[in-house]
Amino acid sequence: MIKNTEQIYKAAEYIKNIIKTVPETALVLGTGLGYFADFIENKQIIPYKEIPHFPVSTAPDHAGQLVVGNIGEKSVMIMQGRIHYYEGYSMDEVVFPIRVMKALGIKNLFLTNAAGSVNLDYRVGDLVILNDHIKFFNDSPLRGENIDSFGPRFNDMSDAYTKKLREMAKTIAKSENIPIREGVYSYMPGPSFETPAEIRMLRTLGADVVGMSTVPEVLCAAHSGMKIFAVSFVTNLAAGILDEIKELEYTDDSKDNFNRLIKGMIAQV
Repeated sequence: MIKNTEQIYKAAEYIKNIIKTVPETALVLGTGLGYFADFIENKQIIPYKEIPHFPVSTAPDHAGQLVVGNIGEKSVMIMQGRIHYYEGYSMDEVVFPIRVMKALGIKNLFLTNAAGSVNLDYRVGDLVILNDHIKFFNDSPLRGENIDSFGPRFNDMSDAYTKKLREMAKTIAKSENIPIREGVYSYMPGPSFETPAEIRMLRTLGADVVGMSTVPEVLCAAHSGMKIFAVSFVTNLAAGILDEIKELEYTDDSKDNFNRLIKGMIAQV
């Protein structure tokens, strides 16, 4: 599919005319984590529906707006609500915000998500720094005509989850006494949760957590040369570990750990 770069740059121009100065770092907030935008000071809010060609979040608990401002001394752009493939959007639409960020000149992309634990040693509330992913779903945001001005036809994924940022996160976690894990994320498109058999398969193949987002954004951002940090907030044990998945859980202690880790990353990046 031909990517419409004119639409990308039109959206970027609209945003830039409002915020004037573009931050170097952007943060995508996953399900249940939208509250983090409340920490931003001197904020400017731009609803997705007002940005030309920008897709609008329809998933529960995704506010659907850009929030730009300061956390401490650092400027940051936050996506308070992401776009999922299961909402009915194409892969091009799912990663449209990431391409707009690239067009704006954003260098660092922080991705967060709510995930199910595949690893039997993980527990609800664990924070997992992602170092790799497994993707079975055959569609890709890079399928079709390549945007040469954004990145190469065949891009390397060896360090997609930027090692320097992962090491920074582990150093912050140690200094702040934040329990942290590091593992592999498996992308399944949803919206149904996975079956017990699928979870057993993923565990056998080396996945630690599973979710319905993040990987399309990583593929797009890595293609564009952005530095990427991703962390999963374990909100449930995956299918087959318990009798059923009832609701996602966010413990106060774990939210505090998440807040301190992300604030620390923004301060140091």
